[in-house]
Amino acid sequence: MNITLWILQGLLAFHTVMGAVWKFSNSVQTVPSLQAIPQGAWLGLGVFELFLSVALILPALYKPAALLAPMAALCIAAVMLLYCGLHLASGDANHGQMIYWLVVAAVCAFIAYGRFVLKPL
Repeated sequence: MNITLWILQGLLAFHTVMGAVWKFSNSVQTVPSLQAIPQGAWLGLGVFELFLSVALILPALYKPAALLAPMAALCIAAVMLLYCGLHLASGDANHGQMIYWLVVAAVCAFIAYGRFVLKPL
């Protein structure tokens, strides 16, 4: 289980870094259902995601930081759920992106549950 959690954490960290880089190179207007987010907050989310990516991997190098990984996973899940809420509030009929965000949130929840309950660091 520990290996599975580390693989998922690594993949989630890579996913989150790519999302942050995408935020820096694209404006919020690229995703119509998220246009309620101000551009400054959009860029702030990118910086926050970079921090969370490091927090997912740091416990592999520094054991006392073990609590960071599940906390980062929960924060990423919260961001994904925020996106889902904004998408629903926008009235967009295409729910493809929302399903994607829900899957990412579910993976985050599994990592957090795994690290808190199944196989603590």
